[in-house]
Amino acid sequence: MRPLMTDDLHPDTALQLLQEIERDETVTQRSLATRLGIALGLTNAFLRRCIRKGWVKAQKVPPRRYAYFLTPQGFSEKRRLTQQYLARSLHFYRQARAECREALLACRARGWNRVVLYGAGDLAEIATLATRETGVELVGVIVTDAGGRHLTGLNKLQNATPLLDADAVLLTDITQPQESYERLVGAWPPERIHTLPLLHITVSPDRNQ
Repeated sequence: MRPLMTDDLHPDTALQLLQEIERDETVTQRSLATRLGIALGLTNAFLRRCIRKGWVKAQKVPPRRYAYFLTPQGFSEKRRLTQQYLARSLHFYRQARAECREALLACRARGWNRVVLYGAGDLAEIATLATRETGVELVGVIVTDAGGRHLTGLNKLQNATPLLDADAVLLTDITQPQESYERLVGAWPPERIHTLPLLHITVSPDRNQ
């Protein structure tokens, strides 16, 4: 779940920005924008906000550019944001593992012992760990983009078409979960598509479990 915004500066973005400045004081706004994956104008606005908060100090250096430094308050804020990030990550991991385990046990209870994952990422990796507690076999992972992560021991598949040797699918895409669910509904029997509460999927009203 996405953390609350603070003054429109997302905690994870603030943490990454402070980390990048600590790592490279000669970093430019343009390279910061690239590393953060946000627009240059937004990077400028975030930098100004960090400067106003006293986390970052800008110093003009020739030729016509700035160097950025973390202040003592900036180092303290980075430590605080790091602690929050780790706490959120641990909470997500525990919740995700419990929900994956419950979904896989539900598959096993219905005799669906061969499951394919839809979405290769952090949630899929957690699902592979949860599988060890259920006796369910993962037969592959369907990637939702060309850069999908490789999961050791799992076949990497490219589309949502049901596999002949898979009994059910577990949705593990956290980038576009609702869109992925809609694609799955068009390819799989709805009752064989398992979603997790943490993804907040709007399930088709005619789905029968």
